[in-house]
Amino acid sequence: MEEEELFKQRTDLSKLNAAVEQIKSTLGQIIVGQRDTIDLLIAGILADGHVLIEGVPGVAKTLTAKLIAKAIDAKYSRIQFTPDLMPSDVVGTSVFNPKSIDFEFKPGPIFGNIVLIDEINRSPAKTQSALFEVMEERQVTVDGHNYKMDEPFLVLATQNPVEQEGTYRLPEAQLDRFLFKIEVKYPTLEEEITILTQQHQQVTTEQLSHITPILSKGDIITLRQIVRGLHVEPRILEFVARITNESRNSKSLFLGASPRASLAIVSAAKAIAAIRGRDFVTPDDIVWVTPSVLRHRIMLTPDKEMEGISPDEVIKQIIQKIEVPR
Repeated sequence: MEEEELFKQRTDLSKLNAAVEQIKSTLGQIIVGQRDTIDLLIAGILADGHVLIEGVPGVAKTLTAKLIAKAIDAKYSRIQFTPDLMPSDVVGTSVFNPKSIDFEFKPGPIFGNIVLIDEINRSPAKTQSALFEVMEERQVTVDGHNYKMDEPFLVLATQNPVEQEGTYRLPEAQLDRFLFKIEVKYPTLEEEITILTQQHQQVTTEQLSHITPILSKGDIITLRQIVRGLHVEPRILEFVARITNESRNSKSLFLGASPRASLAIVSAAKAIAAIRGRDFVTPDDIVWVTPSVLRHRIMLTPDKEMEGISPDEVIKQIIQKIEVPR
């Protein structure tokens, strides 16, 4: 009896797990494969973190983000980033009202609960600066006035790899504001055959029109509070600190992970643990989320870039150097 009490869940995750399974089931009817991408997107919502999705054109980045947004009963807005987009096109601007003989603020499309920014790296740094404040502080300042975002507020951004023509490298300070950078790969042969079959039979188009919201804004706020309260042992926290500290001392890296990255790893691991039905974080959760949390926050040294080494390879080497707590 004592052993049963010892291993009993301290937090009721039944509502969270039911919602997660329903979202996965709904998206799985349309999106073929991409299980890790879907898990990380759901984790981003539960951990209150923005998500950057990178992949070549045509791998369903935007479609997946739109489906996640459709599964939530909240205000959704979409911004297509282009080279001529101005900051006021994103946050809004003050317009003179002749009736009141005063200026009135007209909110831009960033004022939403779930904001999809498509091809975020198509706009230069001047436009990217419009996102700095709102992504970090959940507010915008225009003409000396602060305008708060409604909760929940989440930015889902897609981008093509920086080698593609007509793109800009995002500023490091902005990249650091994204909880995850998800890399979407090409589908396998079997998955691509399934995609072609569904499209040929027009199954996808029919299913898209029947998606109904699964979670409300209030549900998300409640579930986030549950996730924040999950148990993390001191040895796990020390493991995270050792990973980020090692990144700052790595000879392969020009720029290591910041303390914000450490906090992001813990928050993300809590969300993944909850998705997997546990009310406590394990070392495996930390190892699984770390590449997605760090790959956009670190910078390789020029010689490692010339060798063609990827950030994920360096992250894997860093984790292997550190003793995993058991």
